[in-house]
Amino acid sequence: MSTARVTDPGTAPVGAGNWVAQNGSGELADMMGIEFLEYTVERTVGRMPVRGNRQTVGYLHGGAFVVLGESLGSMAANLHAGAGRLAVGVDVNATHTRSATEGYVTGVCTPVHLGRSLTVHEIVVTDDDGRRCCTMRITNLVKDAPGP
Repeated sequence: MSTARVTDPGTAPVGAGNWVAQNGSGELADMMGIEFLEYTVERTVGRMPVRGNRQTVGYLHGGAFVVLGESLGSMAANLHAGAGRLAVGVDVNATHTRSATEGYVTGVCTPVHLGRSLTVHEIVVTDDDGRRCCTMRITNLVKDAPGP
């Protein structure tokens, strides 16, 4: 199981398929230092340190923004999917509007559409001063989880 810090996985009802509490957050989230701060169907929040995730010129790597956003969106979609179902990403896009060079970035993920077979989430990532750095959208396909 993953060791990324989950501050309060208990904000999701246990019977609702609390993905982080049951499965961890994944090896990549661990390596990047992602912390899940809030975890509900309506709002998933996480943060990530800039240090250790920068490109050669000192800016937070654009791909790191996407890893944070996709992690939040996928976790939220799996929470919505519920027991016996699995959400898998089929599209992600990101618009980078500001660089981050130190501190943390925080992503707030909210649903745009929560359907039976597709979910769409928007993730807004801000720096420590609350300035928007990146806006993302992820679409997940919800399907039956594979059997044992």
